[in-house]
Amino acid sequence: MRACGRAGDPRRSLACPGRVTPSEEEAHGRVEFRALCTLLRVVEAVVFDIGETIVKDDRGWASWADWLGVPRHTLSALVGAVVAQGRDNADAIRMLRPGIDLAAEARAKEAAGFGERLDESDLYSDAGPALQALRAAGLGVFLAGNQTARAGDLLRAMDLSVDAVATSGEWGVAKPDPAFFVRVAELAGMPPERTVYVGDHPANDCVPAAAAGFRTVHLRRGPLGYLWADGADAAVADWHIGSLAELPDLLGRQDAPRVC
Repeated sequence: MRACGRAGDPRRSLACPGRVTPSEEEAHGRVEFRALCTLLRVVEAVVFDIGETIVKDDRGWASWADWLGVPRHTLSALVGAVVAQGRDNADAIRMLRPGIDLAAEARAKEAAGFGERLDESDLYSDAGPALQALRAAGLGVFLAGNQTARAGDLLRAMDLSVDAVATSGEWGVAKPDPAFFVRVAELAGMPPERTVYVGDHPANDCVPAAAAGFRTVHLRRGPLGYLWADGADAAVADWHIGSLAELPDLLGRQDAPRVC
């Protein structure tokens, strides 16, 4: 039972994903209704995308603009343009430097002191409190996204309130490849149907995660999250939120009996 009614229906919650209308509740009786809800699957783990879900991408793109010697706004605008065309956002750099070897250029940046940097100032303000609240509720909390191996090290160094961090650079496979979500399930240690994947990118996050059997949350954030929020790919998500602060309430009390 995957569907929980229309997106935005206030009766939907992650703690009790089944949708039972008031008329059905009356027909079966409150006792039977509650017993049914306790048998429905529950959420045991939440896995977050990283870029533009937990971490702002501002610093990374600014660093590339400075390295390439172009105004930051120019690169930012090009990123928006290629994203709107459904292309890889790295194509913005390729437009500025045709034929560029991105891996080699990234190594050169690092050697020159312009390498990847991440610290607490790069986190979205709602990220830390949401992670803490979800762990306090007894859920497994994980980060897994299309990031470099170095980004994984930098995130782990922040001592975030998560059980584990993993990146595509470490795994050698990236979203939307189904193999990435096999690794996500292994990371969470839970069946996909008991795990929620949260991300901003409908095509990279919601669609492949849902296809792999995960519950999904689309976060309306960042260029991709806003641009495609009303598209068919975003509609695949079980829930739609505008802030990570909404997640703890959606999950409900994890220490209580599973009733609607």
